[in-house]
Amino acid sequence: MKYEAAIEWLYGTQLFGIKLGLENVRRLLGELDLFDALAGRRIIHVAGTNGKGSVCAFADAILGAAGKRTGLFTSPHLVTFRERIRVDGEMMPEAAVAGTLTTIRDRVADWDPHPTFFEITLALAVRHFCERDCEVLVLETGMGGRLDATNALDSDIAVITPIGLDHTQWLGETLAAIAGEKAGIIQPGNPVLSAPQPPEAAAVLEAVAARQASPLRWIDPEDARDYSLALDGSHQRLNAALAVAATRALFPDLADETVARGLASVEWPARFQRLGNVVIDGAHNAHATRALVETWRAAFGESEKATLIFGGVSTKDTGDVLRLLAPLAERWIFVKVASQRGLTVDDLENTWKTLDIGRQIPTDRAANAAEALEKAGAAGLVLVTGSLYLAGEALAAIRGGPPFEVSEQ
Repeated sequence: MKYEAAIEWLYGTQLFGIKLGLENVRRLLGELDLFDALAGRRIIHVAGTNGKGSVCAFADAILGAAGKRTGLFTSPHLVTFRERIRVDGEMMPEAAVAGTLTTIRDRVADWDPHPTFFEITLALAVRHFCERDCEVLVLETGMGGRLDATNALDSDIAVITPIGLDHTQWLGETLAAIAGEKAGIIQPGNPVLSAPQPPEAAAVLEAVAARQASPLRWIDPEDARDYSLALDGSHQRLNAALAVAATRALFPDLADETVARGLASVEWPARFQRLGNVVIDGAHNAHATRALVETWRAAFGESEKATLIFGGVSTKDTGDVLRLLAPLAERWIFVKVASQRGLTVDDLENTWKTLDIGRQIPTDRAANAAEALEKAGAAGLVLVTGSLYLAGEALAAIRGGPPFEVSEQ
C-alpha cells in the first residue's frame, strides 16, 4: 500500500471500536516477533488523567540530550498521524508507515476479533522503534492502564500523573476505581513514580505498589524548581519533575546540565502554545482547564480577556469547563469539533445558556477552526481550547502545510 491507502485502511479499523484487553495485542506483537526484538530495551510507561503527554515529551527530550536513541509513542495526534510515533524527535516516515501497515493488514485479515486501531498503531510503533534500534521507549497509555494495549509491554518505570474523573464509562465512576485502572501499569518490583494524588487515589496506588513489592515515590513539583522549562505553566513543573525522576531512575548518572538542556529544549504543541495573538491549549477537562486559567493569568494578568474559540466532545464535563473559562472570555466562538463525538454548536450554546452566567458575553458560531480564527481576527488575544482535536485543527489552519487528519481515537 501507498501511505494514503495505508492510513485509510488503518482509520477504517476505528469501526471496530475500543476493546480494552491484552490478549489480542499480545498475539499481534508476537506474530511480528516484537517481544524478542524488545529484549534489552528500556521502557518508561506513563499513565494518568492529565499531563501524560507533557511528561513523555520532557522525558524524551532529557534522554535525547543525554545522547540516548529514543522512541516516543503518544496519542492522539494533533495534525498528522505520524506525530504519534517518533524516533529521536523525528516522525515515522510515510514509507515506513505504509510498509509495516501492509504487513500487519495481511497478517490480521482473517482475525476474529480483528485488532483495533490502537493495537495496530502500537505494533506499528514498536516495530519501528526496534528497527531503528532505540535504546529507550517512552510510552503514553491511550486510556486507563491495566487493560490498555501499551500494558502488553513490560516496562522498567511506571509513572502516574494526576488522576481525575475521565473516561468514566470505561474506567469507573470513582477516583478509586480509575486509580485502580491506572495502577495496572505497575510492574512487580519495578519503581513507581507518582504525582501527588487525591487521598482515595493515593490509597489505591499505595496498596497496589505494596502488593507488587514496587517502591513508590511521590514526586513534588519543587523537585524541578531549579530548571528552566520550555513549556509555560506552573503545572509543567510537576510534569518536568516526573520526567526527571523517571529518566534518573533508569540512568542515575544523568548530569544536571544534560537534564537542564533537555527541559529547556522540549517542543510540545497545543500546551499553552503561542502563535502571534493566538494561544492554543488542548485542555479538555476541568482539571486541565484550571491549569490553563492559572497559566493565562500568570502570562497576561488577572484582567486580560480573549476571544475564546471553543469546541468539545460529548464525553467531557463541558459545563464545568465553560464555567471555569468564562472569566477569560470577552466573546465566545463555538465550533463543532471534527469528530463523530463532537458536540454541535447548538449543544455548546445551550450548555452555556443553562449555566446562566456571563449573559453580557456575546456568542458566535463557526463551521470549523479556520472560520473561527478568521472571525476572531488579528486584533486582541484569541484562545483556542476545549479539545485536542480542535487544537490540531487550529494548528493546521494557522501553519498551512499538511491538512488536519481527523481521527476518532
